[in-house]
Parts: sequence; C-alpha cells; structure tokens
Amino acid sequence: MLPPELPPLPALTRAEGELIDRYLDVVDLLGRINPARHGDTYGGLRAAQALVARAAELRDALALMHQRGETEVHAPTLARALRVLDGERRTARVTVPPRSDS
Repeated sequence: MLPPELPPLPALTRAEGELIDRYLDVVDLLGRINPARHGDTYGGLRAAQALVARAAELRDALALMHQRGETEVHAPTLARALRVLDGERRTARVTVPPRSDS
C-alpha cells in the first residue's frame, strides 16, 4: 500500500522557495538547540554553530527577494508551502513543550 499523496506545493518564485527552504533549515536547528527539549550539549553546540551559516543564507534569500522587487511576503501562499513541507511539526520543536504534571 502506498502512503497518501502529499498536496502539491503552491506556485512559488525561486526566491520564495529559497526563503522557505532556508527558514526551515533555521527552524530545524533551533529545534535541536531548544533547551526545553531532550538532547545533549554537544548536539546543541553543533546546531548553534551551523545556525550562523543558515541564518546568513536566510538573510541572503530575503535580500534577493527584495532586490528582485518582491517586496511583499505572500503569507497565505508561503504558509501552505510550509504545511506541505511539514512546517507545523518542525516549528513545534522550537516551542516550550506542554507542562507534564506527572
């Protein structure tokens, strides 16, 4: 049995696609660094070191959009792209987990 087919990505400019990819890279690293999540300090350190480069790439993606005249972020379209790319799960790792009363 095949897994369910994912919905297609919305039409994005190349710069918007780069923005989404770089944003999710940063989110993934922040999720690894999150002190409220289980992990080790070495893994967090490595993620923090990589975060510097990924943040610069995110900045460059936004700068490219601006240079090309893409001055508005089309939030509904980009949010759909994030959902298709599992952005809800990935960004949840950045938040503080719910309180465990046990």
